[in-house]
Amino acid sequence: MAQADCPHCNGTGWRLVPADDGSATRAAVRCECSAPDRSARLLDRARIPKRYEHCDLSNFDVDIYSSESGGAAWDRSLEQARLVVQGFVRNFPQVEEQGLLLMGPCGVGKTHLAVAALKELVLRGHEGLFYDYRELLKEIQSSYNPVNQTTEMDVLEPVLKAELLLLDDLGASKPSAWALETVGHILNSRYNEKRITLITTNYLDGESAQHARSVLPSGEAVVNTEDSLADRVGQRIRSRLYEMCRTVEVFARDYRKVIRQAGRLRS
Repeated sequence: MAQADCPHCNGTGWRLVPADDGSATRAAVRCECSAPDRSARLLDRARIPKRYEHCDLSNFDVDIYSSESGGAAWDRSLEQARLVVQGFVRNFPQVEEQGLLLMGPCGVGKTHLAVAALKELVLRGHEGLFYDYRELLKEIQSSYNPVNQTTEMDVLEPVLKAELLLLDDLGASKPSAWALETVGHILNSRYNEKRITLITTNYLDGESAQHARSVLPSGEAVVNTEDSLADRVGQRIRSRLYEMCRTVEVFARDYRKVIRQAGRLRS
């Protein structure tokens, strides 16, 4: 909504500017005072949760663990991940048809980075959509309820056709045959149409999981030791992701756990 006391548009939300042809004609354009409201509408349309609306590349902290033993390596991992995401945003849409697959333990900022990229591109004018993996599966399942007015395609069509899709926490649900078929359909459709997908997951590949356990303190690597990403989404989908996304591995301590510990110390 326009600001009522704006000196440029007098609260109308529109201001007059000279026409592009240099004539005396003046054209009406949106006033800058309505920009915050426009931004909020764009983020809401992209389904970015309120919890993540603050996420930007500029406030992604990469100097957290320098005082801890082994912390320099963790900070370098965070910095490298941020640099890759910054490059992706800077070059979009010229990104060679590849999205990003952010992999790592819980609490290392994967969702922060992915949302920061989505936000910046949405505000730049690109069409983007955020979905939590489990929430997406539940919405599709609920569309099968005969009393529900929403059909499966009502849910799937925006997901399949969005210019940029962020699928958060891939593999979080148990890999039922239906779930594997559904996510396979989504990712294959987007791959075939050359649409870009951003993905975050706590599940790693075998060697990556071993590396996470080796570089983090005992008990800090919140990595499933039994299931790899391929176990959670199927080998066919994992193979497809190698083509669809550049893999970005992030290894650091659980930031949320660090903050809680600091809070107890301060109290």
